[in-house]
Amino acid sequence: MRSLRGITVKSRVGFLTPVANLIGAVRGPKYDGSFLHDKIKSLTHDVTIADTVTNIVVPAFDVKYLQPIIFSTYEAKNEPLKNAHLSDICISTSAAPTYFPAHFFKTTSPSGESREFHLIDGGVAANNPTMVAMSMISKEVLRENQDFKLGKPADYRHYLVISIGTGTAKMAEKYTAPACAKWGVLRWLYDSGFTPLIDIFSHASADMVDIHASDDLLVGHTSSVDIATEENMEALIGIGKDLLKKPVARVNIDTGVHEPVDGEGTNEEALARFAKKLSEERRLRRNNLNSS
Repeated sequence: MRSLRGITVKSRVGFLTPVANLIGAVRGPKYDGSFLHDKIKSLTHDVTIADTVTNIVVPAFDVKYLQPIIFSTYEAKNEPLKNAHLSDICISTSAAPTYFPAHFFKTTSPSGESREFHLIDGGVAANNPTMVAMSMISKEVLRENQDFKLGKPADYRHYLVISIGTGTAKMAEKYTAPACAKWGVLRWLYDSGFTPLIDIFSHASADMVDIHASDDLLVGHTSSVDIATEENMEALIGIGKDLLKKPVARVNIDTGVHEPVDGEGTNEEALARFAKKLSEERRLRRNNLNSS
């Protein structure tokens, strides 16, 4: 009798958990964001993006106009209505749908003009922001910004893009056409603890510009975006250390699988080479500045 009760209870829990998650997702965001918002504001104060020490680019997405919104230090210096507070930008770009609420704010120019923003996480449009950074560089070259003086014709071989992370969630081969063919709206939105439609959109936007190496070691809690326990943080550190020891890999654009590259060494060795290039470039720029 006890074993039967145990089976019955387990069955109900297994059924109710995804249903509860789905109901929660339908009712509203998982978190109200108040603690995150307060922390961001306490760290950034009244600093605007035009005042950042280094030049940054941050993507967001405007749900009112269904348009990507890109904030950058360079653009803010030329367009006052894009010179938003860092707090508003950070809150917006972290407003992942179903996790945090969308963020609304206004900017005002010195002449008195104003602009509204209705923003969510930029990852819905630029899950891999590589293309955003490349577009920003191209725009500044056209503006003849001296920081991006490439000569004529422009030579982009001097630029190197590197994306660093601890890996991605193991999603490959999770869904199949025969299974998806039977799904209705609810299954596309939520299936066995995952969100197929969101996964597909986010992976599609990232893979279109995916030129960096990543790994699929993240499973369970380590693949979650909102489990910040000490145990999970330690697990992520361990995964990062293991990833450093792995050989350099590049994505096969036909399969999406990362394959080792002969002669490139480990990720740790590749990062060391990259750090050396950065150091040499910094030294060269300092010498040029002192001699001018």
